[in-house]
Amino acid sequence: MAPKKQPNVCRNCHRVVDGEACVMCGSSNLTQDWAGYLVIIDPKNSDIAKKMNVDVPGRVALKVR
Repeated sequence: MAPKKQPNVCRNCHRVVDGEACVMCGSSNLTQDWAGYLVIIDPKNSDIAKKMNVDVPGRVALKVR
Protein backbone atom coordinates (compact mmCIF):
# COMPACT_ATOMS: atom_id res chain seq x y z
CA MET A 1 0.00 0.00 0.00
CA ALA A 2 1.39 3.39 -1.04
CA PRO A 3 1.64 6.13 1.58
CA LYS A 4 -1.11 8.73 1.43
CA LYS A 5 -0.05 12.04 -0.11
CA GLN A 6 -0.18 14.97 2.30
CA PRO A 7 -2.74 17.56 1.13
CA ASN A 8 -1.72 21.04 0.09
CA VAL A 9 -2.24 24.09 2.29
CA CYS A 10 -2.69 27.67 1.15
CA ARG A 11 0.25 29.82 2.27
CA ASN A 12 -2.02 32.90 2.43
CA CYS A 13 -4.97 31.76 4.55
CA HIS A 14 -3.70 28.36 5.87
CA ARG A 15 -6.72 26.44 4.56
CA VAL A 16 -6.27 22.75 3.73
CA VAL A 17 -6.87 22.55 -0.04
CA ASP A 18 -8.04 19.58 -2.11
CA GLY A 19 -7.44 21.09 -5.56
CA GLU A 20 -4.85 23.25 -7.28
CA ALA A 21 -6.13 26.56 -5.87
CA CYS A 22 -7.60 27.72 -2.58
CA VAL A 23 -11.39 28.02 -2.68
CA MET A 24 -11.35 30.58 0.15
CA CYS A 25 -8.90 33.19 -1.17
CA GLY A 26 -8.29 31.99 -4.76
CA SER A 27 -4.52 31.72 -4.31
CA SER A 28 -2.48 29.02 -6.05
CA ASN A 29 0.42 29.59 -3.62
CA LEU A 30 0.18 26.15 -2.00
CA THR A 31 2.61 24.01 -0.02
CA GLN A 32 2.89 20.53 1.44
CA ASP A 33 5.29 21.80 4.10
CA TRP A 34 2.92 22.24 7.04
CA ALA A 35 2.18 20.67 10.42
CA GLY A 36 -0.98 20.11 12.43
CA TYR A 37 -4.46 21.21 11.62
CA LEU A 38 -7.78 21.77 13.27
CA VAL A 39 -11.34 21.63 12.07
CA ILE A 40 -13.42 24.70 12.76
CA ILE A 41 -17.10 23.79 12.96
CA ASP A 42 -18.64 26.86 14.59
CA PRO A 43 -16.26 29.82 14.15
CA LYS A 44 -18.61 32.32 15.81
CA ASN A 45 -18.45 30.43 19.12
CA SER A 46 -14.82 29.28 18.91
CA ASP A 47 -12.12 31.17 20.81
CA ILE A 48 -9.43 29.49 18.71
CA ALA A 49 -11.14 30.53 15.47
CA LYS A 50 -11.30 34.11 16.73
CA LYS A 51 -7.58 34.11 17.61
CA MET A 52 -6.74 32.70 14.17
CA ASN A 53 -9.12 35.14 12.40
CA VAL A 54 -11.16 32.28 10.92
CA ASP A 55 -14.78 33.15 10.22
CA VAL A 56 -15.76 30.28 7.89
CA PRO A 57 -15.97 26.59 8.95
CA GLY A 58 -13.33 24.25 7.54
CA ARG A 59 -9.87 22.69 7.96
CA VAL A 60 -7.04 25.07 8.86
CA ALA A 61 -3.31 24.28 9.17
CA LEU A 62 -1.62 25.41 12.37
CA LYS A 63 1.94 25.82 11.09
CA VAL A 64 2.76 26.58 7.45
CA ARG A 65 6.34 26.89 6.30
